[in-house]
Amino acid sequence: MGVFKKLFGGGKKVSKETAETRGDHMPDLKIPVDEKFTIYFKKNGGKFIYCEDFAEVSDALKSIISENDWQNHLFYSLDPRLETKFASEKLQFTDNRKESNIFFTTCEHLVAHNGSILVCSNQIKEKKLDELPSNLVVFATTSQLVDSISEALKIIKERYQKNIPNNITTLKHFQPTAENKDDFLSYGSASKNVYLLLLEDF
Repeated sequence: MGVFKKLFGGGKKVSKETAETRGDHMPDLKIPVDEKFTIYFKKNGGKFIYCEDFAEVSDALKSIISENDWQNHLFYSLDPRLETKFASEKLQFTDNRKESNIFFTTCEHLVAHNGSILVCSNQIKEKKLDELPSNLVVFATTSQLVDSISEALKIIKERYQKNIPNNITTLKHFQPTAENKDDFLSYGSASKNVYLLLLEDF
């Protein structure tokens, strides 16, 4: 996606910066979904790392670990597929929440309308967001970008058909905000330190 290359220099820079930060009561942006997500995700306080290939994902993950001194920390994960995909990174995983302050996860969709990350029982089982560690590292791909929550829910319904996952919720508040209590899809959430590793797959 061209906008990511323009904003992030081809994926080689770890950055929180985006094209602009907009006010709280702004009309919906009539811009491409990727750029809209970037703007709102940054407004929410998320840390965004665009990667053109998996080698850049690996480098970005190493940078995150180094930046936070997580070299000897366990990574809490509830998705065995993620552990398999990152097996070569020599991370130490645990499924015991009490052993880790870092949650490593995938997601279902990235929602451009409000810069949120949509997850469900596939990623978080039956846990509420406030039961997760305060540090989150999310691995996603550009094909998971959608414009709205309704579009995301429609895709989930089509994809899973009779086995629709439960506990569908959005992770939106990456820093304390007065909006937290008013967002029913983020019920039980708490502000999180969120890193998004976004892999180009178009």
